[in-house]
Amino acid sequence: MALLESNNNRGEVRIYENLDELSTDLADYIAELSEASVKERGFFAIALSGGSVISLMRNLCGAPYNKTVDWSKWYIFWADERVVAKNHVDSNYKLAKDHLLSKLPIVPSHVHSINDSLTAEEAANEYEFVIRQLVRTRVVNVSEVSDCPKFDLILLGMGPDGHVASLFPNHSVLEEKNEWVTFITTSPKPPPERITFTLPVINSAANVAVVVTGGGKAEASRLAIDDLGPGSPVLPARMIEPTVGKLVWFLDNQAASKLKGFSQFSK
Repeated sequence: MALLESNNNRGEVRIYENLDELSTDLADYIAELSEASVKERGFFAIALSGGSVISLMRNLCGAPYNKTVDWSKWYIFWADERVVAKNHVDSNYKLAKDHLLSKLPIVPSHVHSINDSLTAEEAANEYEFVIRQLVRTRVVNVSEVSDCPKFDLILLGMGPDGHVASLFPNHSVLEEKNEWVTFITTSPKPPPERITFTLPVINSAANVAVVVTGGGKAEASRLAIDDLGPGSPVLPARMIEPTVGKLVWFLDNQAASKLKGFSQFSK
């Protein structure tokens, strides 16, 4: 692993030679945050996304984490979800269940997926209500600087267009300031109906990790992380700026290949 110095408030940038190395460090990172949060608060509230992030968490299912992590204190949420049935191939819940949750001793009632029988708007409203109830009981912490929830970790991927969660470039949901969870019915990539955490919620987290792999995302990584000149596009991923929390980027060599300063680590 190489650490690329970031002097522009874009967080810590970790670069890996291969996906196995990335997966190993990602598991260590999550396990350490879990241990610290459980020790401090008694809970670990983590919000997941879909895509390759889930498969890259695979090491958590094996030794030593399957024995050393206090899984009974985990509370699982989704930073975004497709409004489809839970057994649908596009469901982020199904992806997480098949590759991660079914292999770990997590308390079923601690897994908070959306109600797939509702419309996108209804599902977003209900999901926010559930989170608000858990904030009241401090299962989910609350931000010191706003009324937003303060998740212990929000784990995101990034698309080639720079989208994170279901926050897409030039979409009106990027301007949402009041809701914690909102919905879209016009996603530029299918399926069109989704619910998503808003930027204020993501930026209120104690920790945000963005996992990016593959050369097809190298340009988006550059635009999201590097210092840019005036007139450069502001991707949703660049709008991830935790207010008081910590931002960490996990990139493989290909995704990091266009970053300034990368060449010194790739020799």
